[in-house]
Amino acid sequence: MSVDRETGVISLLPHRKSRDFAVLDQVQSYWSSLLRDGAIPLRSEIDPRRIEDALEYAFIAERVTERLAKLRVAGAHLSDLAGMAVSGMPLGCMFTQSARPHLAEATQPLFAKPAVIRLDMRSPTGTAREPIEAKMLLLPLRSDLGDVTRALGCLATRGRIGRTPRRFEITQITVSPIETAPVTPERPVRPAPPRPQAPSGTPHLRLVVSND
Repeated sequence: MSVDRETGVISLLPHRKSRDFAVLDQVQSYWSSLLRDGAIPLRSEIDPRRIEDALEYAFIAERVTERLAKLRVAGAHLSDLAGMAVSGMPLGCMFTQSARPHLAEATQPLFAKPAVIRLDMRSPTGTAREPIEAKMLLLPLRSDLGDVTRALGCLATRGRIGRTPRRFEITQITVSPIETAPVTPERPVRPAPPRPQAPSGTPHLRLVVSND
């Protein structure tokens, strides 16, 4: 909240902006509550009722190859952005062609380290397409076999969808490797805080990695 000192008008815009992406923190907080003794949560442990307010923005992805994931279950917001049902499609269907190699770079540590991934994104403008800012969260999950091949995700946007489909470019990738040292249940494992690194070779993409 901010106040214009000349007019005395109270602006709620900063609050509204933060609220647009609050669902990501809600989903990550729920995922963090499932961490026990350094073990990544199982896909079967995810209870949709615990993230009811974020369901339309949430999705479950499955690792297909080292750098490719497929959407298994996707909330309505993803389909609204794509202009079609996206369940069963590659996660890359939400991104521009040029952004997909960067998505692959993010997918690899998501499952291999494993790590929490945050993507800052934007959608190109055009006819009947206003600017859209977006953020995506990717949280690793284990399958029933115990391997880290699933992910709980969330995609939130700010701006009118307008004409579809909307595809996204990636402007920043934040990789937070998960601390897996054993801890007590009262102190669940949480991702290490991200530490900024030098930008990658792509002018419009920043890669932020934490090696702590």
